[in-house]
Amino acid sequence: MPRHPGDQSLRVPNATESPPLETAVEPLVLVDRVSKRYGKTRAVADLTFGVAKGEVLGFLGPNGAGKTTTMRVITGFMPPSEGRVLVGGLDIAESPLEVRRRIGYLPENPPLYPEMEVTAFLEFAARLRGVPKGRVQPAVARAIERCALGEAREHIIGKLSRGYRQRVGLAQALVHEPELLVLDEPTAGLDPKQIHETRKLIRTLAGERTVVLSTHILPEVAVTCDRVVIIAGGRLRAEDTPEGLVARLGAAQRGRGTWEIETAAPADAAEAALRAVPGVARVEAGPETAERTLVLQVEAAGDRSVATDLARALLEAGCPLYGLRRGGASLEDVFLALTTKEAEANGTGTSGASEQDS
Repeated sequence: MPRHPGDQSLRVPNATESPPLETAVEPLVLVDRVSKRYGKTRAVADLTFGVAKGEVLGFLGPNGAGKTTTMRVITGFMPPSEGRVLVGGLDIAESPLEVRRRIGYLPENPPLYPEMEVTAFLEFAARLRGVPKGRVQPAVARAIERCALGEAREHIIGKLSRGYRQRVGLAQALVHEPELLVLDEPTAGLDPKQIHETRKLIRTLAGERTVVLSTHILPEVAVTCDRVVIIAGGRLRAEDTPEGLVARLGAAQRGRGTWEIETAAPADAAEAALRAVPGVARVEAGPETAERTLVLQVEAAGDRSVATDLARALLEAGCPLYGLRRGGASLEDVFLALTTKEAEANGTGTSGASEQDS
């Protein structure tokens, strides 16, 4: 698979770097040095990554990172300013209709006709995507079953809840049995049960379909995706499995550790005592509980022996110690480490991309 030159660490690459392409195994989807500009604003810059056949890829980034722009370029809704996108070896700029037949796309706001019934709309979508006349009804029936739309099949789309409309959007992306599914925030507006069902559906598609999943929800990526691409400022920042990213962050932070300390509220005395311990870089207090306790997150240099110093500092300050445990890195820590660097480099919290991007 294509890899970024910084794939072995979590550093932010230089703006002039471009990842080399590995052609030993050709991915189903190849985004090759893609850039996209809106006037003078550059939303995506020299972006390269690949998606293997049957893989579920999580596409992560903060607001304004260029995720939605990249989704639109991959699906052929807009051309890149530079670079190319290949799907199944076909360049979408040279064979747009053939490539689009291979793609099912669910944008963040599903493209629905509110005055149509669910079944009629899905039949229309199937015909629009070239499903042969004799196979339209079986294709629609499969999509309805997969997306749990049986109870709503004869309902008017405009009268459905947000959750059901999202399911209809997913069904129209699936109805023609595409090789590639591109899903932009597929669980937006769903209740917890519907989110669980949607994640389960995406996982069942792994292997038989290739899925690119753009989301802000980190736990969704951890439980759903085989591999993760993180972008910030329109550039690739990391590419690996969720477990690999977490392991790399742990290696990058070797010599430092995060500790969770439970003590009594208020936090002022405990925070002051912990900040005075040599090697402590950061102390953050969580919300106060009903039992008037709270958990402090402490980042400190040193090995496990620093726990003794932290405990001693609290007790000497007269703060009770209810718990002390070492925390581990998470996908959220990776995301924050990468996107915080980008925000600091830009001097802002966003990339300056289009306001419509996410």
